[in-house]
Parts: sequence; structure tokens; C-alpha cells
Amino acid sequence: MMADTTAHSTGFSRPARESRMRATLAKDRKAQFGIVVLALFVFGGLFAPMIAPADPNDMSLNMMSGLSGTHVLGTDDLGRDLFSRILYGTRISIFIGVATVAIALVIGVSLGLIAGYFGGWLDFFIMRYIDLQWAFPNFIIAVYLVAVFGTGLLNVIAAVSLAFIDDFARVARSMTLSIREEQYIDAARSLGFSDVRIMFGHVLPNTMAPIIVQATVSVSYAILAEASLSFLGLGVEADTPTWGLILADGRGFISQAWWLGVFPGLAIMLVVLSINFIGDWLRDALDVRQSI
Repeated sequence: MMADTTAHSTGFSRPARESRMRATLAKDRKAQFGIVVLALFVFGGLFAPMIAPADPNDMSLNMMSGLSGTHVLGTDDLGRDLFSRILYGTRISIFIGVATVAIALVIGVSLGLIAGYFGGWLDFFIMRYIDLQWAFPNFIIAVYLVAVFGTGLLNVIAAVSLAFIDDFARVARSMTLSIREEQYIDAARSLGFSDVRIMFGHVLPNTMAPIIVQATVSVSYAILAEASLSFLGLGVEADTPTWGLILADGRGFISQAWWLGVFPGLAIMLVVLSINFIGDWLRDALDVRQSI
């Protein structure tokens, strides 16, 4: 009964679930587009030192020069190659998005599991904190935390991840409340399994479908949050190229050099759109109410 507990929540065995995901992906053109575009950006970010034609911080006399054979996306006001800066910015922005969501997922899901499984006073105190955080927009929380911690890569990751904890806690708790009443959970208790083993061995696997979808959407929100913080001067260090910082550096010259706003903005739009397309596909593929 408990050999494949994930099937209880998703309604599929693992082979059937994988088959359904492949079938829905074959029909979803937007998800295919998202996977290809995101893969290209990840590849460019990982291999930026080999692909980029110049160091992202190297300055030249070609200040605000347009698109050319030497500078395919032009240069900024300091003569830095825009294509190189966007490539290096890709690895920083996507890394921040993935790292913040990973931290928020671990903390938020743990809190949600504990609150939903044990209930009582633990549920009350945990959810009152989550409700308090839920009352404020994630970006406002991130701005406040950056103001407290200070700017810098690690501080931005910490601030944005803490701002997203409530989203994962709510999803995990709502799933746990229903899963803990299932017969196979009662069977695990009767066999003498510890609460920790039941929570992480049987309850957690059955909450992963909505958590995966939430994580996918949250990555795009985290990328936007980091870009917004950097644009406002509250993000990473000035010598670390990120998409938001590239936009901030060029905002005073956009009327003179259109490429300073178009290309980094296009990179943000494509990555966020691709991640959202992938999230929509995962939501449909993991939803047992949908038919292929």
C-alpha cells in the first residue's frame, strides 16, 4: 500500500505520471518554447566566459556605440559590451532566482508540514506568522529586509527567499491537512513509524506536485524581484552585472541609446515568460482533473 505513496495525491503511478507529462508536453507549444528558450539562457549563462566577446566590466572608447560586428548588442555609456554584460547577468539573475526559491521552499514547506501535521498550538503560531507575512506584498518585504541586511548578493538572496516563505508554507499546509487523514497514514502510525518518518517519507512526497508548480512560478517572481531591487540600487554590488543593474545603468541614456533598455528588458521578459509557460504545463500535467 505504501510502496508508492506519491500516487495517492496525484492519482498516477510514477510511469503513468511520466507518460502523462510527455503527452501534455507534446501538445503544449508554449511549454516547448519555454523549455528551449530557458535552456538557451541557462547554456549562455553557464558558458558565458567562453561565449562572451569581452569582460563585462571592461571599458572602451566606444561609448554608447550601436550594434556592430564588434559589439553585436552595442555598448553602454562606459563602453562596456552589452552582450557580454547580459550573458554574465544571466548566470547571476537565474542563480538568484533558483537559490532564493530553494531556500524559501525548504523553510516554507517545513513550516507548512509541521503546522498541518501536528495542528494545535504549533499550527496556530506558525500560521499567524504566515498570515502576518501574507498581509504584505513580497517585494515590500524584500525591500525592507535589504534595508535591514544591506545590499550584496548574499543579502539579496536572503531577503528575497524570506519574502517567499509564506507561499510555500500555505501550499504545504493545505496539502498536509488532507493527506494526514488518509488510510495509509493511519497504517504507518499503527506500524509504529515516527512522526518525522511519516512527515518526510509519506506526507511530503504527496505534496510535491503543487509545490513544484509553486516553485516554478516563484522563480520568475524572484528574478523580477532581484531585477527590481537592483534597478532601485538595493541589489548586488555595482561591479556585478545583473539584468536589473544593466537597466539601471542605462536608464538615463535610453532616449539616446535604445538598446540599453530593450535588450536587458527583453532578456527578463523571455526568461520570465518561459518559466511561466513551463509552470502552466506542469500544473496541467500534474492535475488529475484534466484529461489528456
